[in-house]
Amino acid sequence: MNTSIKTRALVVGAAIVDDLARPTTVLSARRTEPPELAGGWELPGGKVEPGEDPLDALHREINEELGVRIELGAILEGPLAGAWPLGDRYVMQVWLARITAGEPRPLEDHDQLRVLTRDELYAVAWLPADLPIVRSMHAFMSEPTHP
Repeated sequence: MNTSIKTRALVVGAAIVDDLARPTTVLSARRTEPPELAGGWELPGGKVEPGEDPLDALHREINEELGVRIELGAILEGPLAGAWPLGDRYVMQVWLARITAGEPRPLEDHDQLRVLTRDELYAVAWLPADLPIVRSMHAFMSEPTHP
């Protein structure tokens, strides 16, 4: 069954990077819930509540899940009106983000965090729905420069 984007619930995600213009790293988070997703890696974020602005939801979710504040950069455009499909029930909008306050910790729905370079992006078992987003990030990321 092909579900249109309008009937899917919106999820927001953050590709938390070291630099909004020329990212060399991205933060990944290992899920603990729900059981069918436990152990899979994803970009942090979550569901937009009814009546909630998507950007407000993203800031709320990142604070709840990681205990940090972020500033947002460009949106990572997906194939469904700018969003990424997450199965038949959800679509996800993903923004580049940079931490402005706090140290990220796995507070809710995650048990481990990893900062990955471009070469390490596929070193974790990404959830299948996140893989197209990760491929997009890979193309966008720069190699780190060492002085």
